[in-house]
Amino acid sequence: MAFMLFKPVGRVLLAVFVVIVVAVAWFALQVDPIFAHKSKEVIVTVHSGDSFSTVAGELHAKGVIASPFALRLESLVLGAVDLRAGTYQLRQGSSFATVRAILSRPPNVVVINATPGLTLHEIALEVASERGVDFANQFARVATNAATPSTYGDGSSLEGLVGAGTYLITGSTTPGELAKRMVDRFRREASSVGLTPTSTTEGLHAYQVITAASIVEKEGYYPRNMPKVARVILNRLARGGPLQMDSTVLYYFQQDGGTVTPAMLHTQTPYNTYLNVGLTPTPICTVSKDALRAVLHAPKGSWLYFTVINKHGDEAFATTFSQQLKNEATAEKRGLE
Repeated sequence: MAFMLFKPVGRVLLAVFVVIVVAVAWFALQVDPIFAHKSKEVIVTVHSGDSFSTVAGELHAKGVIASPFALRLESLVLGAVDLRAGTYQLRQGSSFATVRAILSRPPNVVVINATPGLTLHEIALEVASERGVDFANQFARVATNAATPSTYGDGSSLEGLVGAGTYLITGSTTPGELAKRMVDRFRREASSVGLTPTSTTEGLHAYQVITAASIVEKEGYYPRNMPKVARVILNRLARGGPLQMDSTVLYYFQQDGGTVTPAMLHTQTPYNTYLNVGLTPTPICTVSKDALRAVLHAPKGSWLYFTVINKHGDEAFATTFSQQLKNEATAEKRGLE
């Protein structure tokens, strides 16, 4: 009778033993999966305030780990990682030890924002602050000569020919690769608004359209202003006189906004549109799709002047100089002059 009772108990113990072995094997495979070296690398972003569980879920979604539960279980034993906000590159199928090591250090991916209105010089300064001066200097060199060709322009500079947006620089990214990604993104953005290297509009070829759009970007600032600003530029070009745009003068002095001094206005530079007729020789900043659309589809109108008239950045447009003076008087009354 005792022997008969031992059989069920033995089976239960055996089942428990098997479950334990399987669980341990499963956990071991989660902790240190094989074939990780054959997997691709992915980007994971840790946001400020993210919990360890949230990050574990993101790691699982990107294929870095197979089980968020197993990672959380390990953290109960070893302690949770002291997370730092930032962007990380990890390999899919990584071991928990590798994940913990990477997330315990500063982010290994640099994020660069090439926002519309920034010049190549300003982008290079951001690269320098995030990735170092040597990398930034190399980037500046490949961005200002034919080392990174664009289908727009003459290859002398990528000013205005880089796509706006966020770029990730990993440990293996080269300055040339970064510049090429920026050029490729601009090509896609230009194409999405109908601009190709052979496009023409109102007597402007494609590179001139981009140059005009860069001035629109700086002078219009907000998308709602850009179409009429584009029309003012086109009207002034058609008239044959100087554009007289402060932003182009400031560009030469590497200034973003501020007062244009009399000395600046009297300095003969290729970007002084008070002394020179026509467009500047190159764009003066990174352009948005809104600015490109504004030049490609500028509304009909006879405007020749504009000025900011309120603290919201709205601009008033005028056909005659007397109208412009009235708009400037309105702006002055509102404390904008």
